[in-house]
Amino acid sequence: MAFMEKPPAGKVLLDDTVPLTAAIEASQSLQSHTEYIIRVQRGISVENSWQIVRRYSDFDLLNNSLQIAGLSLPLPPKKLIGNMDREFIAERQKGLQNYLNVITTNHVLSNCELVKKFLDPNNYSANYTEIALQQVSMFFRSEPKWEVVEPLKDIGWRIRKKYFLMKIKNQPKERLVLSWADLGPDKYLSDKDFQCLIKLLPSCLHPYIYRVTFATANESSALLIRMFNEKGTLKDLIYKAKPKDPFLKKYCNPKKIQGLELQQIKTYGRQILETLESVDVHCFGHLLYEMTYGRPPDSVPVDSFPPAPSMAVVAVLESTLSCEACKNGMPTVSRLLQMPLFSDVLLTTSEKPQFKIPTKLKEALRIAKECIEKRLIEEQKQIHQHRRLTRAQSHHGSEEERKKRKILARKKSKRSAVENSEEYSAKYSNSNNSGSGASSPLTSPSSPTPPSTAGMSALPPPPPPPPPAAPLLPASTEAPTQLPPQAVNGVSRGALLSSIQNFQKGTLRKAETCDHSAPKIG
Repeated sequence: MAFMEKPPAGKVLLDDTVPLTAAIEASQSLQSHTEYIIRVQRGISVENSWQIVRRYSDFDLLNNSLQIAGLSLPLPPKKLIGNMDREFIAERQKGLQNYLNVITTNHVLSNCELVKKFLDPNNYSANYTEIALQQVSMFFRSEPKWEVVEPLKDIGWRIRKKYFLMKIKNQPKERLVLSWADLGPDKYLSDKDFQCLIKLLPSCLHPYIYRVTFATANESSALLIRMFNEKGTLKDLIYKAKPKDPFLKKYCNPKKIQGLELQQIKTYGRQILETLESVDVHCFGHLLYEMTYGRPPDSVPVDSFPPAPSMAVVAVLESTLSCEACKNGMPTVSRLLQMPLFSDVLLTTSEKPQFKIPTKLKEALRIAKECIEKRLIEEQKQIHQHRRLTRAQSHHGSEEERKKRKILARKKSKRSAVENSEEYSAKYSNSNNSGSGASSPLTSPSSPTPPSTAGMSALPPPPPPPPPAAPLLPASTEAPTQLPPQAVNGVSRGALLSSIQNFQKGTLRKAETCDHSAPKIG
């Protein structure tokens, strides 16, 4: 067994199913037109982004090509006069951004080749129909009995998978369909093992799987040939579509949305469950929803289901697509077969499935399956983390949260102002009482009296609230009757008040005077 832990060099590693998002960052006006600078991002990684420049005419060309889908897309209308005005360009940019949002969030449009080429020309500039035709021609150099009748353009959704109507040269009336596909990012088998596996497919016999007539592969692609069914695929049956029509025309916006009849849902669902593994139960839920309602679910998990032909159908859908099912786990295939929708379906065929795979190849397939699942699990973890972060950022930036933060900020500011005011009042009161000792009527008996600050300059705080009334002074004709209203020569009010309170008349020196005012008697 040969197995490769890493994909070979030169192999296509791009996953075409990863969604693209686009945001117009700026616009620039040239002589006769305006160009829009667009930032395109693949997936959730900001590092995986690039810039493209598009004109309005490019948008118009894309929109004309997408008309086959039958949708009314919100492309801003043309304007011949005044289209270089600044206000008009700003308004048009908003309209073009809305247009990009619509086509990148529509599951069918976002995966079509036209949109991919518009947003990512570096990775989708090739003509895949021509590449496929070249590869098919190379395959049939050693198989001359096959002949290409015509390409079946765009009948499928996968960009790197193309279809051709075929015939056998000695049976010109019999029609077959060839499907060619690039190997993509999940080829973990060696070339030898992969080619061996592909060539085993025609030996697979199953009563509910369309048989493969021919299959082969090389190092970069593979092709299968089956009989062409004029009625088309199961999806064509659901959408009442013609199998040769383009995918966008058949499935994007069908004129009449109608699911299958109840008996068809029961029979086809029961047959599909006979080939199915437990890992595919969730995908089966998607298929059952489409068979029931004639369209895929808008989003998963599904909160509520529209009316169905039978409550038994809803029961199966709830077990595979509901929030509870996605959170707690899917039912097993055997459990689904026991549910009322499928338990009474009788399969008339007695043919048993036959598909023999060599033991060494089974081991290679097991390891390859584990590698693919590991990649998908890692991607799922990254997506969940990104969604949680996005929800948190969205919640933090919501209008309600901004209002709450403003209210809390105001409350905090008021609380801080009150605390500062109380602090300054306490400092002022302590400074006021520092020189009065125990006899000061403003000092609480339980509060220690701070040391005197007489002669010291207090720190210049913001203007304090009006001071309390000054204590009564001892009766003295020599004591000043008023306190100075504010600091004098840098001395604070508290220091002046302390100095006045501590004034003692006895400390004054007696002065000797010569009184010459008395009259002289000669």
